Amino acid sequence: MDISSLLNIEKLVPRNYLNLATASSRCSEQSRRILLETRKLPEKGWSEPAIESFIQYLASLDSNNFVSKAGLGEREARIACSLVAKRHYNFGHGVGRSGDLLEPQPKAAGSTLMSNLTNSLLLDLIHCLGVRSTQFCFLCPMATGMTLNLCLLTLKKQNPNAKYVLWSRIDQKSCFKCITAAGMQPVIIDVINGPKGLQTNLKAFENEILKLGSKNILCIFSTTSCFAPRNCDNILELAKLCKKSNIPHLINNAYGLQSTYLTHQLEQGYKAGRIDLFVQSTDKNLLVPVGGAIVAGFNEEVVRAVAKTYAGRASSTPTIDVLMTLLYLGKSGYLDYRTNRLTCFEYLRSRMIEFAYTHNESMLLTKENPISLAMTLNTFRSSENLSKFGSMLYTRGISGVRVITSLEVKSIDGYNFLGWGSHFSKADAPHITVAAALGVTKNEIDTFMKKLNECWVKFSSALK
Repeated sequence: MDISSLLNIEKLVPRNYLNLATASSRCSEQSRRILLETRKLPEKGWSEPAIESFIQYLASLDSNNFVSKAGLGEREARIACSLVAKRHYNFGHGVGRSGDLLEPQPKAAGSTLMSNLTNSLLLDLIHCLGVRSTQFCFLCPMATGMTLNLCLLTLKKQNPNAKYVLWSRIDQKSCFKCITAAGMQPVIIDVINGPKGLQTNLKAFENEILKLGSKNILCIFSTTSCFAPRNCDNILELAKLCKKSNIPHLINNAYGLQSTYLTHQLEQGYKAGRIDLFVQSTDKNLLVPVGGAIVAGFNEEVVRAVAKTYAGRASSTPTIDVLMTLLYLGKSGYLDYRTNRLTCFEYLRSRMIEFAYTHNESMLLTKENPISLAMTLNTFRSSENLSKFGSMLYTRGISGVRVITSLEVKSIDGYNFLGWGSHFSKADAPHITVAAALGVTKNEIDTFMKKLNECWVKFSSALK
């Protein structure tokens, strides 16, 4: 509302004072207009009051927030607790409709607008981060594992007779359980120890395709971001193999958007071969609470098919979180985070190399893993309770670090994994993994290195 245009406004406040105040309001309105017209990330982030005002405006477009309303349906977005209403900015209808996450809702114009705008901003971000050929994406209101499961179910609808998923082993439970939960039969292809470290066994993939027949294979399921010492899969060659064999290609890109190296693999893989869908976590890549994943691809129809597989409508909470964060950071803010992450990764690597040299350990080869690092723990090889070393770090406030004995056998849905945590059946060296992911700071790295040394000394003393 432009109150400065009202007649006799001087009776309430001098017009020259009012003009100064309304100029700021018009600036915010222009930012909104540009955002809605271009559907692109703003170059610079918005202020928190501007973001909150915009979100409240969108919420006012939903029927449950109309001044005059009388809801006679079975679901009218009524919220009993005012704390819950405030937490969700009075959004209550969710996104999508029964049978399609992307379908508009007649009762929720604001929620629909918010969902579509968020998807457009995410696509702009993905383009900005290097996967420029991406044609479409959407925010799925489930964490990465269940979103990958949804992708597999979508591929199954397109090829009901296929039952095998060729999966390049990565020791992370959710990306394996999403296969079995979809009723598919995983074909586990162990990585090989090559000149760059643990890498994709391309020959084994080729052999399995010849053995099983391409028509019986639902997809090849590969991974970009992962715990060291495993490297990113050979996305380029797998994409070529998928194109040659006419097999869909699904990629777990869990926290890969934050790395230029990994986004480059996706872009090059699409240009040279076949990539149907790639999925990434919102909490890892956008620094929001767990609960969402981004489904993206190079063919809009393929991506939309995943949204249509989702049963019912979905919570709008992940969408609110992502939209507010994108507007807060802006394009430049996100790129600053990514640049800082790379700087911290190089800093962490230099500190770990120095520590390994000092303690007669070595860094495991991970030339194609730009986020995670691994160092041997040969000093403690004889320890019967090596996992206690990791517990010592955790009780001192160090989270995310993993101590791998290489001796553990993990059983998941009837499938056994030798050397669990090392991604490799023939692993023989205990090791510790650390990562420099988006949002990490040098102060955190310094704190970790100090605690690592303290625990090393204490644990070593206990073994003597």
